[in-house]
Amino acid sequence: MTPAATHHPCFCRDCLSEQKGQTRRCHECGSPRLLAHAELYDLTLAHVDCDAFYATIEKRDHPELADRPVIIGGGKRGVVSTCCYIARISGVRSAMPMFKALELCPDAVVVPPNMDKYAAVGRQVRALMQDLTPLVQPLSIDEAFLELAGTQQLHRDPPARILAKFARRVESELGITVSVGLSYCKFLAKVASDLHKPRGFSVIGRQEAVAFLTPRPVTTIWGVGRAFNATLEADGIRTIGQLQSMDEASLMRRYGSMGQRLYRLSRGIDDREVHLNDPAKSVSAETTFFDPIARHEELVPILRRLSEKVSARLKKQAIAGQTVVLKMKTADFKSRTRNRRLEDPTQLADRIFRTGLALMEKETDGTKFRLIGIGVTDLCDPALADPPDLVDAHAARRAAAEAAMDRLREKFGKTAVETGYTFGSGRRVQ
Repeated sequence: MTPAATHHPCFCRDCLSEQKGQTRRCHECGSPRLLAHAELYDLTLAHVDCDAFYATIEKRDHPELADRPVIIGGGKRGVVSTCCYIARISGVRSAMPMFKALELCPDAVVVPPNMDKYAAVGRQVRALMQDLTPLVQPLSIDEAFLELAGTQQLHRDPPARILAKFARRVESELGITVSVGLSYCKFLAKVASDLHKPRGFSVIGRQEAVAFLTPRPVTTIWGVGRAFNATLEADGIRTIGQLQSMDEASLMRRYGSMGQRLYRLSRGIDDREVHLNDPAKSVSAETTFFDPIARHEELVPILRRLSEKVSARLKKQAIAGQTVVLKMKTADFKSRTRNRRLEDPTQLADRIFRTGLALMEKETDGTKFRLIGIGVTDLCDPALADPPDLVDAHAARRAAAEAAMDRLREKFGKTAVETGYTFGSGRRVQ
């Protein structure tokens, strides 16, 4: 730890007192958690990410696990959903097969996921975010972008201090911790939040952005996954600094639209704003199995229930979709995505299911699957959806039956009525 620079704004993240002079610890409380930066009070865009979210909640609710390595996931044949930082020291990672995780960390406590509980805590965190600013853009259950420009007068503090107070409040009221990244753009705010987990607070300013990015691997850039990284590496490109030395035209000729992203983000250029709600591009539902499933007859009722969930969301949001997308992931983590465009848009679970079933039948060849999902894209006005079907004489009857089931479920609950596909199937979709 280096002393805070004398000429930079600086405050203590624990007691929030302003610091003067060169110091390694807070003048008031002695904490080493000082935050100093030349642009500390000028930056307004933040990314907030909960630390090891599921595992931290379980440790909060089970204090006896506080000093133990904790893995959230299925049994020995399942996979790791997430894990605490103690388990990560042993090499455990998300999506790792459970048997391998337990080989690396045999003392780990394995806890089955409780998604309802995690979602409830996620909503509590979101509510505290919205106390800071109305401009909160969630990315998932446990992370979001926040734009705090214009909030200083309301809170009587600059965004950096507002965020530090927020982190303390989450910890004291909810019993979990967050890491904060503060910058001038989304890309660097998200990079910053990952720098010093857990309980981190990192700042990346405009003046340092290019120099900060220069030595970092190209995988730091959004969209550069394993496959594209291999392409870049084959071309001799491993660091962001190498991208900074290339012109935009050359990158676009070589990598298409991704070349423009590489050019801009390598230089810290990101003009995307924080939006309350980005327009939905798709509506989908999926589920993961603790034990992979191969049998077609076991997958059918699950696909039906997922189709009903998608249909309910379409009807609730007053939208329809014209392309049905089936997503499956094999036991060895290979994804399969299949889609089919319908002649007319739909909101009906029956059409979504039947289309998905036709796609799934080509995939159920004995392969074991650990995930299945169904959804629709090409969203549009529901007025265009589900015109009379002149080819399928029974389509109108099935649509009427579905409307009757919708009315019963609205009145008596989601499980008030089931189809023959799902009745007595045993497995429930979360």
